[in-house]
Amino acid sequence: NKKAFVELLFWKSPAAACEMTKGYSSLQEGEGTARSRVPPWTPQEEQELRELYWKYKEVEGGDIIAAILAHLPTPGRTRRQVVKQLVRM
Repeated sequence: NKKAFVELLFWKSPAAACEMTKGYSSLQEGEGTARSRVPPWTPQEEQELRELYWKYKEVEGGDIIAAILAHLPTPGRTRRQVVKQLVRM
């Protein structure tokens, strides 16, 4: 690839570097990307998150995200995932 030197100017993850050397689309589905490890939000989870947000939004002096995480029925969600989903919604 004559343009590979341009790609080397930017930070690459180990998966992207492997893909560059072995050829693009050489990774199997779900390998090497952080996004594929994060389970997607189901419509039910989004609805529960929305309801919990509106419930704890008006509480003063409290951490809204901590309250949501404590009452979220799906275990394993991180604070960052909840914040990112709330911003997306």
